[in-house]
Amino acid sequence: MDNNQPIIVKRVTRKDHGHHGGSWKIAFADFAVAMMAFFLVMWLITVATPEQLRSISGYFNDPIGFNEGGSPWAIDLGGSPEVAPQTTLNQTPQETGQQEVSEDSARELADQAERRDMEMLLQELQNQIDSEPVLQRFKDQILIEITQDGLRIQIVDAENRPMFASGSAQLQPYFEEILLSLSDTIAKVKKKISVSGHTDGQPYAGRRGYGNWELSSDRANAARRTLLAAGYPEEQVARVVGYADSALFDREDPLSPINRRIDIVVLNRQAEEQIREGADSAAPAVAPETLDVQPPVIELPEPDAAPVPSAPEAQTADPAAAAPAANGQRRLNLFDNAEQLRGLDQ
Repeated sequence: MDNNQPIIVKRVTRKDHGHHGGSWKIAFADFAVAMMAFFLVMWLITVATPEQLRSISGYFNDPIGFNEGGSPWAIDLGGSPEVAPQTTLNQTPQETGQQEVSEDSARELADQAERRDMEMLLQELQNQIDSEPVLQRFKDQILIEITQDGLRIQIVDAENRPMFASGSAQLQPYFEEILLSLSDTIAKVKKKISVSGHTDGQPYAGRRGYGNWELSSDRANAARRTLLAAGYPEEQVARVVGYADSALFDREDPLSPINRRIDIVVLNRQAEEQIREGADSAAPAVAPETLDVQPPVIELPEPDAAPVPSAPEAQTADPAAAAPAANGQRRLNLFDNAEQLRGLDQ
């Protein structure tokens, strides 16, 4: 082999070319849009009324000359398209064509909004109980529910963890911490509350004249004072009442610790009106007027002067001497009585 044979090196240069085969993506996108439009049309057909279906069918059959079986306009079924009239913010409902909301409808809407507020407060309280360590320890003793009167928060006794000292209205420190933690959250809704105290069925054996009615009322009032000390507005407290053992939580076991509880009800509008009407009916309609009556003046007759005893007349032996005196006395009596004197002259 000849060593002088030239060596040929062939260099291949590669060049980048554009992407090929991307047209299928455009076709797939068109297919996806068409399928979306198809399912949209199918959904519109299922929800459209028969009158709307006839109008749409007639429009597509003869868009220009169709005028039977409904409106000739595919969009505005109530009439021909026209420019909307200009309106202002100060127009009354009659001017804008809107109907006034009736009183019952407005009340129903207000009740629905109020119930939503109660549900939001319920959720916020539950989140607070789950997140705060102070409340989380007593989670089993805090019961929250929505009733016909509003949102009710029940703080109940446990077997070895009562809220108050036995037979007393003195709060235990942990129960005071519960009220202090809940007061700020309850005050956010700007609603009035009702605080009520309950005891179990055990008769109170304390001092004479003091029973479960007085004890439950004092405990409810102690809870109210604690809420006020935490900054709760005093004007938002609508009622404080004690029920003794008349509304047991566990009726099958009147001595159960769960019967000893404090109820805090965030009142809804209806319950608040009932409490206000009850207070108005109990109060006198008109304050009694003070009658300015002067006591009758009774004039008593002046007592007659006591007769002055006359000195005994001196007895005379001569009866003729006494006769002039008697005649003189008779004349004095006649002059004193003019009527008798006038009768004698006649």
